[in-house]
Parts: sequence; C-alpha cells; structure tokens
Amino acid sequence: MPMLDHFRPPTLNKGSWEGFHGMWPALIVIDLCKLLPERYVAEPRVHLGKNFEIDVCTFDVQGRTEGGADSSGPSSATATWAPPEPTLTLELDPTEHYEYEVLIFDQARGRELVAAIELVSPANKDRPETRQAFVSKCAALLQKKICVSIVDLVTVKHYNLYCEVLDVFGQADPAFAVKPPSTYAVTCRSHSLATRSRFETWAYPMLVGQRLPILPIWLDNDQAISLDLEVSYQQTCSTLRLI
Repeated sequence: MPMLDHFRPPTLNKGSWEGFHGMWPALIVIDLCKLLPERYVAEPRVHLGKNFEIDVCTFDVQGRTEGGADSSGPSSATATWAPPEPTLTLELDPTEHYEYEVLIFDQARGRELVAAIELVSPANKDRPETRQAFVSKCAALLQKKICVSIVDLVTVKHYNLYCEVLDVFGQADPAFAVKPPSTYAVTCRSHSLATRSRFETWAYPMLVGQRLPILPIWLDNDQAISLDLEVSYQQTCSTLRLI
C-alpha cells in the first residue's frame, strides 16, 4: 500500500499519530521475529516525556508501618540538610524527550545491543535541542558499532535527521545534498575491516503515495536480515482502520 500522510486529512481524521506511532514498533518486532536467528531478540520501546525508565528511585513512604517504624515517630527523626541556592535556574524539562524504537539484542553476548530502529516523531524534529538529542543518540550508537536505522514519516517538520547525523562525523550524502527529503528511511552502520573501519548507509527518500522500502538490519559484521517496512506499516494502518 502507499505511504499515507498521517498529519493531514483524510488520514488525520481517521486516527491519531500517537496511536499509529505507538503501535508500529510492536508490529515491526513481530515481523522481525520471523527472521531473527534464535540467539537474537527484538523488543519495542516507547518513552513518552516523563514516562522514562530510571535506575535509582526515591520513594515517599511517610506513614508506612509495615517492615519498620512509623516515620512520624521519634525514632525516625533524621537530620536534614539544606542545600544552597542553585547556581543556575532554567525553564527546562529534560524529561520531555520522546522515543519510539525497536532494539535488537544478541543473547549469546549477554544481551548486547546490536541494532536500533528509531521511529522519528514530531517531537524529535520540532526544536533544535530535541533534534540535537536525537542526533547525538544515533551518533553515540554508531560510535559503538551498533547498527542504526531511522524511519521518518513526519511530513510537517522539514528536517532530515539522517543528514544531521552524518554532519556530526563531517560527512554528507551526495544523494541528499541538494534538497534533503523530510521523509525517508535509512540504515547506517560502522564496522571494522582488516586494517580499517568503514561507515555505510542505505538511504531511501519516502514519498506520500509510494511504497515503503526494505532496509537491511545488521546483526554482525557479516550478517544482516531484511526489514520490509511496508509489511508492518500496512498491518498497523489496517489494524487501526486508517485504510
């Protein structure tokens, strides 16, 4: 089926971008699991603003008596520390960073991350700082020789994050040089050869009304599987009754 414009009627009137974008990663995983060797596993990840996973948590357990004394009693009195005034205060919420992605792990190497499929959202493109955060994340993964795919269906924000990733490394894609498309799909990978390193990309512009491309997903230096974006895209649109 052809690619739809999810940000304008008639598709916009049939369903929300958030619903589509939240469901697509799971269906990509279903598609990948048919092709992945047994030692690999794919997982969908969606982080929306404040709903980030965190590693260290502090809980307020005032009034809890099970397993310890009531915090209101004298035995729980604790000296408090009054921190100094902050040296800088900004109107900034660093948790407002949106991620829609599929991660592939190699279980034979202790669940080592080998590939990431990043689905671009409008929030990734609407401000310089969010674009920089997305680009920095992709660049950091590539520096660790993790295969990175970027899929961008956002028709209303005219930035090409793939070109910005290349710019981090002082490079450019001649095919995207004149007028970089705002919607595209690309796989990037950095891998080691005998005496040198090589950086490779498979980049395809995407246009409303045309089929989505097939991307290579590299699991190792010499092993790749195909991700037919059209299959999971059609399943998502059909399930949500966008077509």
